[in-house]
Amino acid sequence: MSRPTDQHTASDARPPLADDQFDVGSTEDSLERLSAAVAAHGDLFRIHAPGRGSDTWFVNNPADIKRILVTNHRNYTKGVGLDRVKILLGNGIMTSEGDLWRSQRRMIQPFFHRRVVEKFATLIDDSVAERLEHWAQAAHTGQPIDITEEMSQLTLDIVLRSIFGSDLEWLAGRMGSNPFAIVSDHSARDLQFAYKFRSLCRLVGELVEKRRAGREEHFDFLGMLMHATDRDSGAPMAPRLLVDEAMTLVVAGHETTASALNWTWYLLATHPACYERLIAEVDAMPSQTTLTFQDSEALRYTQAVLRESMRLYPPGWILSRRTIAEDTLSGFNIPANTDVMLSPYLIQRHPRFWPDPDVFRPERFLDTASDPSDQWIYIPFAAGPRHCVGENLAMYEMTVHIARVARRWRFEYLDDGPLDIEAAINLRTRRGLRMRLTPRQ
Repeated sequence: MSRPTDQHTASDARPPLADDQFDVGSTEDSLERLSAAVAAHGDLFRIHAPGRGSDTWFVNNPADIKRILVTNHRNYTKGVGLDRVKILLGNGIMTSEGDLWRSQRRMIQPFFHRRVVEKFATLIDDSVAERLEHWAQAAHTGQPIDITEEMSQLTLDIVLRSIFGSDLEWLAGRMGSNPFAIVSDHSARDLQFAYKFRSLCRLVGELVEKRRAGREEHFDFLGMLMHATDRDSGAPMAPRLLVDEAMTLVVAGHETTASALNWTWYLLATHPACYERLIAEVDAMPSQTTLTFQDSEALRYTQAVLRESMRLYPPGWILSRRTIAEDTLSGFNIPANTDVMLSPYLIQRHPRFWPDPDVFRPERFLDTASDPSDQWIYIPFAAGPRHCVGENLAMYEMTVHIARVARRWRFEYLDDGPLDIEAAINLRTRRGLRMRLTPRQ
């Protein structure tokens, strides 16, 4: 790959134009075609998008990534695909912009402080324990489980309990079954799914009104949303925004975590030496009932496994932005209203920054003195002001789950042949991964 240069300063200069023309993210082979374009054209180039009739600039170097996401982030709005996400999530913090986004972000961010996250410890532990008991019979008989489906069910259970608390039963009673089962049952994120999912907004709105009419206190994310107020005006969230944020938490809290755990178990099952090292670390911890947040951070190798898994297979594999005013990237002037894309998947496998970039090596993340996130080459949770607000919760939840499983079982991966990647909204496996659980002696 060529190194980005600052020598091009002419206002009419443009980065190379890729020979391949396609709408990145809108074709099933977008990741493969984008990888080929990076290999051919280096770390900054343009791709013509026929569907939009315009060029998309693609960035794959840390200096420009930092500029787009951090130092000059105010000049960039959300880009390609935002309209489709808005259909699904309304004006939650994943899609809103400007003053509205800043107000909502300030209200929501305190919910995910480590002290608050730790209050969900029992809830997370209970959900994990129930899932493990569900697996016990399969482990006893040697029957395989679909770990992809199991991770989807587990993370959905945790996110719904954390948002709706005891009122999850009320929601199920109103609909006759879990109304949010569609999130795991309907894997395609198409317009049909968006319509069915958005139809649940009215139900969540009814729950908000039920709570307001009562006097019971609830410790869950919906309760926190209902009590949140704007820092400047003191006003609470508007009812529609409150519902949009709850719906955003359902999707954001489920899909990325499920994908990350699915990839992690695949990597552990296919790298037995890493699995054994993780087991040894977990065994060395006291076997208390519930892991605190601090306990989870003390499992340094386990967290390194998770971070290396998300380096190789970041759930959010592509990020899109659009310039507001013109800017300069690697010495090239980029016009206003230009689509810009960058890929955590590709920067996190860049051979200039990562030795043996395609090798699963958790030890990379054990040297805390050289945190790769400070170098803008590791961005599975994005970076800057739009950094994923739920990172603390996701890491805690995943660490607790892995530690609990490792105490009881080893996983054996049963499938052969190459593992096909589905690079859609999230980076997923095209098929469910079959695993056999072997009880530890």
